[in-house]
Amino acid sequence: MRPRKMIHLKSPQEIEIIARGGAVIGALFQELAPRAVPGVSTRQLDEFCEEFIRSHDGAVPAFQGLYGFPGAVCISMNEEIVHGIPRDDRVLDEGDIVSVDVGVKLDGWCSDSAWTFAVGEVDHRTRSLLDVTEAALDAAVEAARVGGHVGDIGAAVMTAVGDHAMGIVRDLVGHGIGREVHEEPQVPNVGRVGYGPLLREGMVLAIEPMLSLGSDQIQTLDDGWTVVTADRSRSAHFEHTVALTSDGPRILTGAPTGAGSETNR
Repeated sequence: MRPRKMIHLKSPQEIEIIARGGAVIGALFQELAPRAVPGVSTRQLDEFCEEFIRSHDGAVPAFQGLYGFPGAVCISMNEEIVHGIPRDDRVLDEGDIVSVDVGVKLDGWCSDSAWTFAVGEVDHRTRSLLDVTEAALDAAVEAARVGGHVGDIGAAVMTAVGDHAMGIVRDLVGHGIGREVHEEPQVPNVGRVGYGPLLREGMVLAIEPMLSLGSDQIQTLDDGWTVVTADRSRSAHFEHTVALTSDGPRILTGAPTGAGSETNR
């Protein structure tokens, strides 16, 4: 018989520590938005992110070295969904989109968030992709309520996507987070209301819808890390770390003002 995987509930004091790390990510995204411009390499963005995180006392990049990952953060462009390795030869161009997935570890506790930035002017379909994915995140967070079920979160993503001709990436999921970046439970971006693990006060979840303009199928590139859409259609990724409280879901990671579907010049 398989041992049952534990879901670790966090105390209010522990949630406050996670929120401190989340505030570092929110501040980073605020600084990062105007830097996601044509001509900048993903390596340069990674170096900026690492320096910014480490400038906060006790904070370190949670992804650096995790499972052997070589960057401080994951930076994925266009058809890349997640886990893009920062590179000198991966350079932003006008009309691109770039997703920056950041983990921070502070005082032994982890926070995790991702945001997809427009690089200069983007076309209408790309702008819609960003808007719908961000709206799906908002809906998923709202559904993360004590007494509900994990399936409520995925169902909210599906409802937010609705009739938009976009693929919901099913093979990549959100997760619990705390002492480790990845904890139980898994949080799929598809689901049925009332199904899945019970949502309890003290749970902290990384909720992260990922949508594409085409297929929901994925492939991993030869680098062993970068996950792309199977049809190479563009994808977007938005993520918050969220604590479940008796007063409702509490977002612990800040969003950049005027980012998401907005244009960075």
